[in-house]
Amino acid sequence: MPNTFYNDFDLQRFPETPSPEADYRNPFQVERDRIIFSYPFRRLQSKTQVFQSGEYDFYRTRLTHSIEVAKISRSICEFLRARSPLLREDFYIDADLTEAIGLAHDLGHPPFGHIGERKLNELMADSGGFEGNAQTLRILTELIYERPGSTKGIAPTRAFLDGVMKYKALQSEWIDRDAKPPKNHFIYNEQVNWRDTILNHSDLPAELQDPKALNQFKSIECQIMDWADDTAYSLHDIVDGIHARYLTTGSISEWASTQDLNQTEQALIKTLCTVIRDNRYEPYFGSRIGYFVHACSLAPREGTLSEQSNRHAFQLEIDPEVVAESKLYKSLALDLIFRSTQLQQIEFKGGHILEKTFRALEAQCLREGESGLNILPAPVQALLDAETDPAARKRRLCDYLAGLTDGQAVRTYKRLFHADFGSIAELV
Repeated sequence: MPNTFYNDFDLQRFPETPSPEADYRNPFQVERDRIIFSYPFRRLQSKTQVFQSGEYDFYRTRLTHSIEVAKISRSICEFLRARSPLLREDFYIDADLTEAIGLAHDLGHPPFGHIGERKLNELMADSGGFEGNAQTLRILTELIYERPGSTKGIAPTRAFLDGVMKYKALQSEWIDRDAKPPKNHFIYNEQVNWRDTILNHSDLPAELQDPKALNQFKSIECQIMDWADDTAYSLHDIVDGIHARYLTTGSISEWASTQDLNQTEQALIKTLCTVIRDNRYEPYFGSRIGYFVHACSLAPREGTLSEQSNRHAFQLEIDPEVVAESKLYKSLALDLIFRSTQLQQIEFKGGHILEKTFRALEAQCLREGESGLNILPAPVQALLDAETDPAARKRRLCDYLAGLTDGQAVRTYKRLFHADFGSIAELV
């Protein structure tokens, strides 16, 4: 039975690409498969989620996190299809689409987690900045099948493109408002064409002129991915923090004593300490995933694009108590894990590695009118040489560094700066 939730507007591809003859897959399944079998997706297995990749086998990486977000996104869709009175057997949010969006949502994240994103944004401040979500969009529309002299994305549908575009405000729109480059939550100025594509080349309505409001303008599939992402990292960061001994009953109780917690939050902290003492925290947080999924419901929404697409005719609503629980866990993780001396030192080191490597490559490979040392991989240098605009050349260099895994970034740094590392027999 055809799904009438989506129309030709939602399914249009960019660029227009005919479906393979006799393909048994729908357009969203094609997008999901193209992501799973891509090089940028595989590289996520060696990129930091909370703890640096490779430290221990059981900690989450960007890859395992993305798989979890995709599964939670799919579960929310299936739950809503079964329970929401606003959906029908022939009118429902496509689970393959939300799964594809979940798999793709972190493709643009650089090595070393959030410090990598902040450092690259700082290094690119005069050339358009760097933002993980914007880089995801760039990968999907230009870089995933890149070759010297040509760029090629996955030919996304409008529905998929809208779903992965968590933020829609341009860097320049934030600068115009704040008179300084934004720290995050923007897309690159040259990506305005993709925003225009989502809006069907209409002018921004008055209610979306403010960058904050524009960044809250999300399709229902994007809203689902966003809550699935919150669910995954608010619950699973706690589990990994317990495994790594950053979170103990003592440290949690001491932290709680310094917070102004309400009765519900105090009860959650007490339960958390109990399941840690009883070594039941893995199954406990596993069950919380279902609780967070069941907290979802749909409500009608009117506004921009709501008449053109059902994707903008619905709002995802979350039980406020569950939202508060998620925020409690995120605050706990921020204070006891991310702000810990050990992780802050590792973050400092990651930022130092990226900055030193970027500056060295910039000095040698972006020279005007003279040749520097041949220290970039040949395909990357060819892509860089094909650009004539200085900002575009710098963006290509940033693409290279952002695409490195944690281990690749460390090895590149060592080859450039450690006298006793590397040999003439080593492959780049």
